Amino acid sequence: MVANPVRDLAEFVGIASVSASARHAADVAVAAHWLAARLRRAGLPSVSVVATPRHPVVLAAWRRAPGRPTVLVYGHYDVQPVDPAVAWRSPPFATVVRGDRIYGRGTSDDKGQLLCHVLAIERLLRERGRLPVNVVCLFEGEEEIGSPNLSDLLDRYRDKLAADVAVCSDTRMLAPCRPALTYSLRGSIGLELAVYGPATDLHSGTYGGAVHNPLQALCELIASLHHDDGRVAVPGFYAGMRPVSEAERARLGHGDADLLRAAGSVLPWGLDGVSLYERTTAWPALTINGLTGGYQGTGGKSVIPARARAKFSARLVLDQDPALVTKAIAHHIATHTPPTVRSRLDVLSATAAVGLNRSGPGIVAAAAAYRHGFGAAPVFLRSGGTIPAVTLFQQVLGLDTVLLGFGLPDDGTHAPNESFHLPTFRRGIATAARFLDEVAGLPSDWSSAYERRVD
Repeated sequence: MVANPVRDLAEFVGIASVSASARHAADVAVAAHWLAARLRRAGLPSVSVVATPRHPVVLAAWRRAPGRPTVLVYGHYDVQPVDPAVAWRSPPFATVVRGDRIYGRGTSDDKGQLLCHVLAIERLLRERGRLPVNVVCLFEGEEEIGSPNLSDLLDRYRDKLAADVAVCSDTRMLAPCRPALTYSLRGSIGLELAVYGPATDLHSGTYGGAVHNPLQALCELIASLHHDDGRVAVPGFYAGMRPVSEAERARLGHGDADLLRAAGSVLPWGLDGVSLYERTTAWPALTINGLTGGYQGTGGKSVIPARARAKFSARLVLDQDPALVTKAIAHHIATHTPPTVRSRLDVLSATAAVGLNRSGPGIVAAAAAYRHGFGAAPVFLRSGGTIPAVTLFQQVLGLDTVLLGFGLPDDGTHAPNESFHLPTFRRGIATAARFLDEVAGLPSDWSSAYERRVD
């Protein structure tokens, strides 16, 4: 069958592989098996679906280039929840092409970007009958929930995953034909705070003013996390953060208008005297992701809820310890919880920030691949996001990752109406294929020919 990238992506996105939702666990497994079948059809001789305590990992390998480098290709096939569903112009798992974009949850993050590599491998095998380097693929189904089982899997399959460099496409370019190589990712801590009050929901007319409302107490706790100027009010939250050098600040001081435009915002919020790009990539942040409590249906209901919950996350920067920051947040919550209610803080995930070598040979290969696929040299960028696998590849496998991103600022990742730019999708396939050729052309001793330097 002749490869049809858009058809492949539509099928893949049509599987509701929402890793955070228990009701979609079967869909995540379906997506894993779809991907495994697609890898076999691409021509990879060794493909397996490996179970973990929650969602499976897809492993594949082509090791028929003795003496050549090995590239570990990483991506994730799980996706974010679609909420609010009513904000989607078309069903999130029924892909629609409008203009030069394909719409659906996961089109950009990360199914479309992942497929660039699968289709590149298939193209090379069909055209040449072999790959220029050895390739190992690791595609997981838990990235959107913090990759909780990836560390154990990397340790268990360390020998099978041995490689010289890793490559991942799950980051952004500046614009179409303006490629970018990401060299720093913020870390992340996922948290859930529950506040408990009366044993059951109460009539607000009978008990209002006499019983502390857990939802009100939760809002007060959440409000205590920030000062009015946007700084995080948790003592110790900024501890350990690596200062931004003046040379680095010069590289970070651009793009404020573009960032606001992409966000659909008119005015900025947060730290004074710091560019928006620096705030979102070189400073830690604390963000409220969701609040629940009491009646959520149409109309009104006179009730004091028995409990309320909030989901929030901390983004960390280089040299910050997730355990110490978590301890600081937990202490703040404990000391600010009034005696009229009880609180409980659960840690859902924790990943340290990571800095990558900007002068390594994998970067040289990536820059050449971008020039081939997009006709332009890449710029270097920090990212405010988190990819747990990139940190774990450094910690467990001793590998730096080349972040060969194909996303665009207006893809709408994690939001309703997510989409992927189809011309960029096609150029991404060509770029991913060229990257393997460029790695093959590096000196035979390249993996040990440079001093590791992490920015």
